[in-house]
Amino acid sequence: MLSAVEMKARMRGDLLGALKAKRADEIAVLRSLLAAIDNAEAPPIDTAPAFGTSAEVERLLLTEAQLREVLRREMEEREQAAEELARLGQRDRADALLRQAEIAARYFTPDAGTTG
Repeated sequence: MLSAVEMKARMRGDLLGALKAKRADEIAVLRSLLAAIDNAEAPPIDTAPAFGTSAEVERLLLTEAQLREVLRREMEEREQAAEELARLGQRDRADALLRQAEIAARYFTPDAGTTG
């Protein structure tokens, strides 16, 4: 699996391709995945510089296991929501979420990503 830095670069490249091709589901998923990774890389609040200073705090570097966990959580959230929507008879919305989960699943493979 790629490092978090490499994975984000790959996802950004895929996002650019999805934007150019106007693939709305893929755009939404990639933006969400990138935001989830960015959030996981945010340092704890207690490491923030004192108010009024201009020092920046380094972002955390995710391990492969942490990155996989972020991606797994994003996939599972979509799958669980799809199950609930299907149970409520909203099959179209459930199917859309399952397609989004499939897009996220691409990034679990060893060569992760690159959709064109």
